[in-house]
Amino acid sequence: MGKAVLGISAFYHDSAAALIQDGKIIAAAQEERFTRKKHDDGFPANAIQYCLKEAGIDANSLECVVFYDKPFIKFERLLETYHAFAPKGLISFINAIPVWLKDKLFMKSVVQKQLKLIGLTSKIPILFTEHHLSHAASAFFPSPFDEAAILTIDGVGEWTTTAISHGKGNQITILKELHFPHSIGLLYSAFTYYCGFRVNSGEYKLMGLAPYGIPGSERVENFRKLIYEHLVDVRPDGSLLLNMKYFNFATGLTMCNDSKWAKLFGIPRRSEESEITQPYMDMALAIQLVTDEIVLKLAATAKQLCGCKNLVMAGGVALNCVSNGKIYEKGIFEKIWIQPAAGDAGGALGAALAAWYQYLDHERVADPDDSMQGAYLGPSFSDHEIRKLIQRSDIPNRYFPDFDDLAKHTAELINSGKVIGWFQGRMEFGPRALGNRSIIGDARNPEMQKKMNLKIKFRESFRPFAPAILEEDIAEFCPYNTKSPYMLLVMPVLAGRCHKLPADFNFGDIYSRLYFERSDVPAITHIDYSARVQTVSKSTNERFWKVISEFKKLTGYGIVINTSYNVRGEPIVGTPSDAFRCFMNTEIDYLVLNNFVFDKTELDYLKDEFAKNYQFSAD
Repeated sequence: MGKAVLGISAFYHDSAAALIQDGKIIAAAQEERFTRKKHDDGFPANAIQYCLKEAGIDANSLECVVFYDKPFIKFERLLETYHAFAPKGLISFINAIPVWLKDKLFMKSVVQKQLKLIGLTSKIPILFTEHHLSHAASAFFPSPFDEAAILTIDGVGEWTTTAISHGKGNQITILKELHFPHSIGLLYSAFTYYCGFRVNSGEYKLMGLAPYGIPGSERVENFRKLIYEHLVDVRPDGSLLLNMKYFNFATGLTMCNDSKWAKLFGIPRRSEESEITQPYMDMALAIQLVTDEIVLKLAATAKQLCGCKNLVMAGGVALNCVSNGKIYEKGIFEKIWIQPAAGDAGGALGAALAAWYQYLDHERVADPDDSMQGAYLGPSFSDHEIRKLIQRSDIPNRYFPDFDDLAKHTAELINSGKVIGWFQGRMEFGPRALGNRSIIGDARNPEMQKKMNLKIKFRESFRPFAPAILEEDIAEFCPYNTKSPYMLLVMPVLAGRCHKLPADFNFGDIYSRLYFERSDVPAITHIDYSARVQTVSKSTNERFWKVISEFKKLTGYGIVINTSYNVRGEPIVGTPSDAFRCFMNTEIDYLVLNNFVFDKTELDYLKDEFAKNYQFSAD
């Protein structure tokens, strides 16, 4: 193998490392999966060591190390912003500047020092790429397209909050940018904060809450009107201006001015973990509708500027699979591909790819499927390593030498109402579990959504679950006959499978609406008859595909629930030990580690041993 490029993202949130060798993505992983600290922002030492080990190389094989943004430009933005808003933000300024002067401003030295601590002592060139170029590279270069429009949307990088770029061959050209503080990502995060969720982790909760708002209701329409009249001026091309009188994020310690928002919307900021009432559901729907409208305008502008039939997307807002589904529904582009690690973790991969293709000028040949290998880019574990776990605590288990037998057995367990912890092969890169670090169950079971949320995930009951559907069966469940391998498109559930709502449905409380049986696959049908779909391909994950296929043979349904293998506040499990601890501290019924099966009913005596120190902060 030839030279390699190491990309890293760090020091904001979701630190990660990724390694490219001879143009192939060899490995990529988030630091949180090793440290067990969700959204870990520290230097990704563990992830780097894993990537090098997976590639079988040392520092001498590295062409360069690439950091995912440019700290000097970010510092410039910080200073100019504080100056523009002075004297506001003095406390925030006093808190931020010492950190920058001590470490962040001298990022090259920091990276060199951290690399040395993990044994990378050779003089490796350290490069820096712009934040949105990292996002754009992560979206375009692994995509199946020779040419595409590129849309990157997030909170903020250095100055850029949204960018439209054109990708062709091995080059990306940035065509148009929107700059801080004007940001759809920060607008959405402000509503995340006001509705009582945590910024940079709770945005997907706001997206899941939005369908509980009452479409077309007076309050939703009024909230939507107030957003447009007072908070954001949206232009026909999707660019926008925020009214900064209502926001604190530029120089303050909170996202928005609580008192002004309370006066504008007539409701106070919801406190964390308090009851969610209808006004906050309606507010969530209003900002989701506004976000959809802005993203559609941006997509149309990208089409106009690039003239391409294909679109690729990245940046944190590209994880808003509701808006992504709207782009597909409108038919603006023939094909859409979204980077599965669209947030800052994926910036590590994009930084490495940008250096490989644009700095080192290597030829690019697009993979017709995509080059993410299903996003299965993290560590895997051998049977020998699982046996060590078993022997350490003398754990009863059953081993299946033949995977076909295991697939049939697992399908039978799912059909009997059991919940399965499913741990196979290489860990996924990105925020979604895609069938290798998953909890799976029967989508037909009307009790499954409640059981998984309250007794296994220990999370808010309103949050929906995603279906994993055989790729070849997607048209049986959704009207969009398209692949969705990374769970990044929300689609309607096929009307023929859905049940009619009672006339008084919208007048019921959240729980009566939540537990109404809306379709013949109720556990994955959200309150608005939608689903965040993953299509499972035999070519990228044959094991998961076989389990669903066996379930279909039993039931006629090529679909299961798939949710990430973790509890609330915990990163997705990374190792067999992580998986077993989570299994023992939840009501998961069976755990499958490679070809080993563990039955909870045989393990009561181990509960105290594995409950020690198993506690995570609410996210």
